[in-house]
Amino acid sequence: MERADLSKRTIVTGASSGIGLAISEVLCQMGYQVYGFGRDFSGAEEKMARMGASFCPVTIDLLKTEDVLLKLKEIRKEGPVQLLVNNAGAAYYGPHETLKPAQISEMVRLNLEVPMILTQALLRDLKAEKGTVINISSVTAEGVNTYGCVYGATKAGLASFTKSLFEEGRKSGLKVVSIAPDMTQTRLYRNADFTVDEEVSAHLMPEDVARAVRFILEQPERMAVAQVTLRPQLHRIKRKKTADK
Repeated sequence: MERADLSKRTIVTGASSGIGLAISEVLCQMGYQVYGFGRDFSGAEEKMARMGASFCPVTIDLLKTEDVLLKLKEIRKEGPVQLLVNNAGAAYYGPHETLKPAQISEMVRLNLEVPMILTQALLRDLKAEKGTVINISSVTAEGVNTYGCVYGATKAGLASFTKSLFEEGRKSGLKVVSIAPDMTQTRLYRNADFTVDEEVSAHLMPEDVARAVRFILEQPERMAVAQVTLRPQLHRIKRKKTADK
């Protein structure tokens, strides 16, 4: 692993598991000092040990805006942030009338509001550093989402925000990129009646998304990657048994 370069500093949300943890590991390998935001890092001990001092776990509830903004101030005192990865998200599925207001609110806030707030708070640094914002969206942003209306809408909003912010900030050298994964083996589907199919070619792994992040960051300064869409070779899902719900 490369030694962390304190001039390369990043914040990754949802970094305690899944895609966020995989991205954090790749960024540490690339020499970044990673501040990983998450609610619970239990179960991530092995990977955190591999990342060593390059990874700083930050246990925080992203829906508590004032706490998040205070933490950002603390981090910025140590130096500017060059990279923000908005990965944290929530998903609830089913007919829209069956969703609870609290579930709708959680998806809208975590999937859309939080990335907007974090980006706004760090934007001056990111522009000055010719930095990068990477938003983990979803293929659901691109189409109709029966039984996933709210989740799809939040991801479509995030994709729209990404495109507009790039146009707004590109003159400063700011890069703003959307990664849209399809079915990925994470805990995202724990509240659904379906999950990924076990066939290896029917789902992505968190490491696949992390490789996309590396690809984006390794491109020459003159080139901006606007969006990366990741799909498994096979299009399948697995319906959960009643006992698995």
